[in-house]
Amino acid sequence: MNKKVEEFLTVKNIVIASLIAAIYATTTILLAPISYGPIQVRVAEALTLLPYLWPQAIPGLFIGCLISNFAGGFGLIDVVFGSLATLLAALVTSRMPNPYLAALPPVIFNALIVGGYLSVLAKMPFLYTAMYVGLGEIIACGFLGIPLIIFLEKKFIKEKRER
Repeated sequence: MNKKVEEFLTVKNIVIASLIAAIYATTTILLAPISYGPIQVRVAEALTLLPYLWPQAIPGLFIGCLISNFAGGFGLIDVVFGSLATLLAALVTSRMPNPYLAALPPVIFNALIVGGYLSVLAKMPFLYTAMYVGLGEIIACGFLGIPLIIFLEKKFIKEKRER
């Protein structure tokens, strides 16, 4: 096995990814009335900024989104493309230089990808679905995700550096 993959697949990293997947899926499903559809604010999307701090969040977000989208009622297209949007956003977020820029990939990828297929499924103009999904992402990532990441960074990352 590749040494980088081997280092990544530790019990600790698998547990972290699993917890993130569970929190994402549970939050999304419990808040189903606002988590799905052309007009949505998926609160769990605040977690999509976690790869900025911890790359092991990437598979957890992907799996959590996958599980959530199975429960969402928009079928296989939502499972595949919604989860892909989250995966791509998480990968790009992990390379962002600060929490503010880390919020952009989830907003952009979801507005374009999720907005794209929801416009077809909901028979609405793409501009509207992209705008609604993007606005929901701005609320989740900007107003919830950025403060969460700033708090976690102060609490855990700087604490590690002091040791």
